[in-house]
Amino acid sequence: MDVEVVGRALSTLPEDDDHPYRTGPWRPQTTEWRADDLEVVEGEIPADLDGVYLRNTENPVHPAIRLYHPFDGDGMIHVVGFRDGKAFYRNRFVRTDGFLAEQEAGESLWAGIADRPALSKRQDGWGARTRMKDAASTDIVVHNGAALPSFWQCGDLYKLDPLTLDTIGKATWGGGFPSDWGVSAHTKTDDHTGELMFFSYATEAPYLRYGVVDDKDALAHFVDVPLPGPRLPHDMAFTENYAIFNDFPLFWEPELLAQGKYASRFHPDMPSRFGVMPRRGDSSQIRWFEADPTYVLHFANAYEDGDEIVIDGFFQGCPEPPDPRGEGVYQRMFRFLALERMQTHLHRWRLNLATGQVKEERLSERYTEFGMINPGHGGRPYRYTYAATQRPGWFLFDGIVRHDLHTGTEERYALDEGVYGSETAMAPRVGSTGEDDGYLITLTTDMNTDRSECLVFDAARLTDGPVARLRLPERISSGTHSTWAPGSALRGWRDGDAAEAAGTIGL
Repeated sequence: MDVEVVGRALSTLPEDDDHPYRTGPWRPQTTEWRADDLEVVEGEIPADLDGVYLRNTENPVHPAIRLYHPFDGDGMIHVVGFRDGKAFYRNRFVRTDGFLAEQEAGESLWAGIADRPALSKRQDGWGARTRMKDAASTDIVVHNGAALPSFWQCGDLYKLDPLTLDTIGKATWGGGFPSDWGVSAHTKTDDHTGELMFFSYATEAPYLRYGVVDDKDALAHFVDVPLPGPRLPHDMAFTENYAIFNDFPLFWEPELLAQGKYASRFHPDMPSRFGVMPRRGDSSQIRWFEADPTYVLHFANAYEDGDEIVIDGFFQGCPEPPDPRGEGVYQRMFRFLALERMQTHLHRWRLNLATGQVKEERLSERYTEFGMINPGHGGRPYRYTYAATQRPGWFLFDGIVRHDLHTGTEERYALDEGVYGSETAMAPRVGSTGEDDGYLITLTTDMNTDRSECLVFDAARLTDGPVARLRLPERISSGTHSTWAPGSALRGWRDGDAAEAAGTIGL
């Protein structure tokens, strides 16, 4: 393995830090690496695995103004690129305006999610609740050849080179980027059209907006999606012809919001609502469907089946877990991160466009979340979801589950005790002929050996274990979302310039 340190961030975190989400598996990184010809610890890199796996992580570099939540950490992107049976690795901080300002100041300037915005040291900022730092640390997709990390409470989208992870600048979409509200995490890309769909939300009317960016990277459609009040949408879904929004009964308490306090509450007497709109429709064309009260962080997929819209996502049986009084402030804060406390199950909703009827069914009895699919089946009928299981009580992934939605069966690969994975992307093999004809990729944080690896599985044979294990130059911090981009979607992937930019990956 050819390794080089290419950068370091200024950190003022104390050496004796004892925060549960800044230590152990969440110990932040400050070093940026270039590593070529990754060491294969076990197995062999498949020759027909071609493209890049990108993963976003939270890496705080300064103590919080008061209380730190893991979603406050600065965005660091990791890439493992595969080509011709070899692999390379890069990691870089996203050079957001907020990150650069705090690097210059040598301290945190904005209050995090667990604090009131009034505690921020600057009057400006980002986020649906305002005066937050846009950390770009939640999600990541690749659109029009650029990697786009995003922040869960809305902010700018920063364009990164998907090979080097250099920050190129902000997305402008031909001057159409909605900079007043920003864009939420969980933008959606459609492999069939080249479009990117997104939503924005805020505490001011109409509370939700939706847009489409075309395959030329220009804003092609942008409309209001009026809601009854401020909400907390975290994801959306789409089908071949429709965009699907949500209005769940867990949102900022209006009375507290009027006092400048942002505390979310679940209202079990209110229904969940799904809004279905033509992908380039307007607010007059939205149809709302009522369903059982819940909250959904992530949807796996959606598709059309005759008159019905089928939506699969992770239903929370207890969106507001009981307050564990006496367990300490951290346990109270982080109960919303534990799957077994929220009782999160894979679930299906069927919305009938002809009758207005809604049917629901639970698809699994297992607690799972962070479901990924073959990206070529986004918005289309599909069969498999690859999801994560969690270590009880912690936001740490301890296994991978392959849900077969046709047979109702599932298989699980359990990581070793003390080893935690990342959101697992599905990478179709070059020339693939079936939905599960490809590979699953995840990055691990191993507390036993103090190192990280990239694991590659045969998507159709998960329980056989990894077909390849690759060692990374440093143990990485845990984090949130990931994506896969095939080499065919990367500009110049096969020419000399791309090889040089990627450090030649040993070729």
